[in-house]
Amino acid sequence: MDLSDRVLSSILDEESSRIMKRHLEEKGIRFYLGHQVKEFSGHQFSRFNGGTGFNGGIARLDDDTEIPFDVLVLAAGVRPNISLIKDIGGRTNRGIIIDERCRTSIPDIFAAGDCCESIDVSSGESRVMALLPNAYMQGECAGMNMSGADFVFDRAIPMNAIGLFGKHIISAGTYKGEVYLETDGNNYKKLYYSENRLNGFILMGNVEKAGIYTALVREKTPLDTLDFELICKMPGLMAFGKDIRAEKLGGVRK
Repeated sequence: MDLSDRVLSSILDEESSRIMKRHLEEKGIRFYLGHQVKEFSGHQFSRFNGGTGFNGGIARLDDDTEIPFDVLVLAAGVRPNISLIKDIGGRTNRGIIIDERCRTSIPDIFAAGDCCESIDVSSGESRVMALLPNAYMQGECAGMNMSGADFVFDRAIPMNAIGLFGKHIISAGTYKGEVYLETDGNNYKKLYYSENRLNGFILMGNVEKAGIYTALVREKTPLDTLDFELICKMPGLMAFGKDIRAEKLGGVRK
């Protein structure tokens, strides 16, 4: 059951969501979308591993549909704990606001990771991006600057990677701009681009070259420096100029 009208609505568009829903239904999963639970009955409440659940009972939806269950797990998301900075007057929004050097608004106090709100370089918006790669790189940035170095991390982007019953999804960046689309009903590739940059992408099924697209988004690579048609259809080093290929393959910098 989900309040959204489609599966994985936060990371998939309508068409790729339909493909994944069909895949999951073929595995015996039934969905009740666009609804919420009105009440539970005949159950026992329990807590486990920081979450909550119900053992046995009936869930009644807002349209009075009744769904019997053996075990029910509730997932409502998480919210960063910002009180440590907020309570001493630091700037916060949904997360602790940091700059490109992982500095908070309070001198000599740095922050990194899932509690922070920083600039998403794919959209230019300030947002919480609670993801391991961003946290790792922010932690490095904060540590370097606390040690006296002048270190910048300004490449944070939203990313998602998930596999369900053998079908894999990787997405990153922002879904805006013109679109390049490939789909055969099982595999799905959608690239979003504008102003000479790749803004984001969705890959489903064949995700082998996702790292190339992720790097293009994160590094804001100008698309006129590569063969964009080739990178869309057959992502690989051959789409880049010889100087970039030499740098990536042999460490040569021009």
